[in-house]
Amino acid sequence: MKNLNYILLAIVIPFILLANDDRPPVKYNYLAKKEVQRFITMMINKYHFKRSYMISVMKHAKLDRDTLARYTGRYKVGTTNGSWERYKAHVLDPVSLQKAKTFKRKYKHTLNRAARQYGVDMNYIVGFMGVESKFGEYTGDYNILDALATLAFHPNRMKKFFKSEFKHLFLFAREKGYDITKLEGSFAGAMGCVQQVPSVARRHKSDFDGDGKTDPWDLDDCIGSIAKFMHKNGWHNGKVVAVPTTFKGRRFTKLKTSHRRTIATSTIYKTGIKPKKRFRESRAYLLKARNRTHDDIYMGGKNFRVLTRYNNSASYGLAIYLIAEHVK
Repeated sequence: MKNLNYILLAIVIPFILLANDDRPPVKYNYLAKKEVQRFITMMINKYHFKRSYMISVMKHAKLDRDTLARYTGRYKVGTTNGSWERYKAHVLDPVSLQKAKTFKRKYKHTLNRAARQYGVDMNYIVGFMGVESKFGEYTGDYNILDALATLAFHPNRMKKFFKSEFKHLFLFAREKGYDITKLEGSFAGAMGCVQQVPSVARRHKSDFDGDGKTDPWDLDDCIGSIAKFMHKNGWHNGKVVAVPTTFKGRRFTKLKTSHRRTIATSTIYKTGIKPKKRFRESRAYLLKARNRTHDDIYMGGKNFRVLTRYNNSASYGLAIYLIAEHVK
């Protein structure tokens, strides 16, 4: 279940979403659902919330039809996790790459401090920040209460996960002193400049600017949070992340590509492709970036898997890698 927490984290890039006719959210009587009443009782008994508060919040919650449609099969593949073409268009475009360089210059002191403290590469912190929120510019405009109430109490393919996140939303808001009805984020309930769902925001918090508060919307705190995440998930400075290969064909079909399992490099070499840079690990993740006209093939090292533990997507990891390479 650990990795499931991160599946939602970069599938929630609000600036790549398309407008639709299912917004804004509409009124809905959640209190009429027995499941909601059981949830309220659990929050009172286990976490000591006041019944009047729980009822008041649930009266405020609306049905977000747009959010629900994304998890019930109405949308095509790619609406909850960006395609490679979307990543190229929205986070690897010239304007975004220039913003990456500007962000690195502006936050160089904080990035250096995070890199030293956690033993990670600052360029990959920049990559995370670019992919997740375009350096804090796009943190989402969905009401998180509406989004998570909808996904917690209406049938969808990840209902159990979202119901847990709804619980964490209440705990998070209480711990931070936030008005739970005012929080905004992604359609999946992720918040801040590194788009954390409530359980992750509670677990991977960081007060990196030393102001006594952990703030998911504060850029310094977000830098610290990502650096801590990379460290905890096994980042090794100096080790390979990914390298491009010599593949020149249209579509690669000789081996299965995946960021979840490795292949012996000797097996990869037998297909006729080689890494363009030195690759010293005996096994590699074989990674495919599917463009409209052709595939780009990369070999990923152990560090690449760290990137995809934040969001279980090869395209996500490759986007971070390419931003990092650009700002080095």
